[in-house]
Amino acid sequence: MELSPFRGFCEEAPAGRRDGPSAFMTGFPSKAAHPFIGSSAEPVAASPEAEAFYREVLRELGRSGLSFLLAGTYAVCAYTGISRPTKDLDVFCRAGDCPRILGHFKELGYAVEVEDERWIAKVRKGDDFFDIIYASANGTMPVGDEWFTHARQVELFDTRVGIVSPTELIWSKAFIQLRNRYDGADIVHVILKQHAAIDWRRLLSYMELHWEVLLMHLLNFRWIYPTERDHVPRWLMDELLDRLRHQRELPPPQMKICRGRMFSRVDYEIAVKEWGFADVGGEGEWRDD
Repeated sequence: MELSPFRGFCEEAPAGRRDGPSAFMTGFPSKAAHPFIGSSAEPVAASPEAEAFYREVLRELGRSGLSFLLAGTYAVCAYTGISRPTKDLDVFCRAGDCPRILGHFKELGYAVEVEDERWIAKVRKGDDFFDIIYASANGTMPVGDEWFTHARQVELFDTRVGIVSPTELIWSKAFIQLRNRYDGADIVHVILKQHAAIDWRRLLSYMELHWEVLLMHLLNFRWIYPTERDHVPRWLMDELLDRLRHQRELPPPQMKICRGRMFSRVDYEIAVKEWGFADVGGEGEWRDD
């Protein structure tokens, strides 16, 4: 069975094709353009109740007709074969579709909340929830059309569903470097297992402004798996190291900034509050309900 590119990029495996294309998806490739990958591992849900919740969510997302993709732990497991526990489901969508997805679940009686309108919302049912993500917390990673153009398909909970490609998965994890969470190991293992499927030029274009972050992850991979260094294209390492060589010949920037805040607002807070470094963006207070 093939997926319809017009119906939320999700279809129950035993069911037939649904009608009613969404106008927002009519410019996307045919169904055959999104390859199916056989996942060798799946995350372990926290409880049977959580697994039932995820099944229900995927069915409802498919019925909604809205476009979305899975990322996070489910995508990592599909691409690496590593199985590990997960506490939630990460649903990625365009920013414009987030209110529609929230509205769909609100009408069904789920509790919804916009945690941070810059990038994330949640849908809850009892103790279980899933995240709706349309950008990164630091604003560097908006979910756009290319995410859907290059997506893959997996079967999860008896449902054929779209997941982000290895390229976008790496981008989505590149800046997650907090004291209590670091996704560098995920990036290393996606490179190890999916290097041939990564569009390295597209990844570089995503991280053009932050090419040093990409270089750090690639050096990390080379150090961890030295026998697999050739998994990273030579032209890419040459390009990044040439940038570094030229940068070393320049004087330091005039403006003192702390880009560490793009990794963790908390861990680098002192640099902004006490050490005279400029922040990379504004910071507001949490609502007190």
